[in-house]
Amino acid sequence: MAFAAAVRDRLVVANPATGVSLPKQRRREVAMTIPTTEQVKAALDVAPREFRLFVALCAFAGLRLGEAAGLQVGDVDFLRRRLCVRRQVQGQVRTKAQVLAPKAGSERDVAIPESLAEFVAQHVSTVGVHGEEGWLFSSGSHLVNRNHASHQWRTIREKVGLEEFTLHDLRHFCASALIAAGCDVVTVQRALGHSSATITLNTYSHLWPTAEDRTRTAATDLMRQVLDVPPDDCAADWRLTTTR
Repeated sequence: MAFAAAVRDRLVVANPATGVSLPKQRRREVAMTIPTTEQVKAALDVAPREFRLFVALCAFAGLRLGEAAGLQVGDVDFLRRRLCVRRQVQGQVRTKAQVLAPKAGSERDVAIPESLAEFVAQHVSTVGVHGEEGWLFSSGSHLVNRNHASHQWRTIREKVGLEEFTLHDLRHFCASALIAAGCDVVTVQRALGHSSATITLNTYSHLWPTAEDRTRTAATDLMRQVLDVPPDDCAADWRLTTTR
């Protein structure tokens, strides 16, 4: 990209990176790590009081690290249970100059559960907000940056044995829960702030049920209706019925 820009600006005649083969990447379904609900609960249990909400926002609202760091109390609509993502903290420098608006497509309103809204209210009442803008998180007199958030998370995961997970994996945790609940691609795209559904599919397509999964589920439901037994007992009851 840098060389392509240099060509456009006539700083170089040709792009030496054209045609260069990139190293192969691991398949997303193999490379992606997603914590379990028990592991997320363990992380929340040991998180410092001032950082618990940060972890919760990544896990239950699917926020990026910088988006969570850039939240102000005014971004939370407690009545409608909605989170307005309008800015993010980028970089590692401790300065408000690092607060930037999210890139196109990332600004969004995220529907949140009532319990998460109550979590925010509890944070505001016990930890408080910072500055005239009402920042939810700070590190001393500065905003939380990537270095500080990553350090806090490393401390948390070492306590509960989650060394293989990053803060960003909590975003995957949220996405996987939305998909498991039956949300379609566009719904997940908007919740996560992807600029296009293609990005969502490229990242999480392996988590959506396949045609085979749907067929199996439909057949299971059909057997349950015909045999009038719980799903787990369908196979046993079917064998018993066919042997009579």
